[in-house]
Amino acid sequence: MNKKLQDKNIDFLFNAVLELKSLEECYDFFEDVCTILELKSIAQRLKVAKLLTEKRVYNYIVEKTGASTATISRVNRTLNYGNDGYKVIFERLAEKGVGLPDSDE
Repeated sequence: MNKKLQDKNIDFLFNAVLELKSLEECYDFFEDVCTILELKSIAQRLKVAKLLTEKRVYNYIVEKTGASTATISRVNRTLNYGNDGYKVIFERLAEKGVGLPDSDE
């Protein structure tokens, strides 16, 4: 955990997220908290991270996600030197049988 990032407001946000109990509640909360562009950017980074963990090449990821190579590089750096947050989520989703969507719809 990045101690520079941690503060009481972010703790409050994360505790709020942990209270969400359904996909519908997530949609309602995140639509209120984020702009559509912010949500789409977060979702795009998650998809980029998943494709990188599947050892996909940058050109393929650009084609499938529309992400810039700069975004792909930033996500890749996080996968290599971050806190393993993506890894934890991908393992838990796999345990539940939740896979990467095939399309952006």
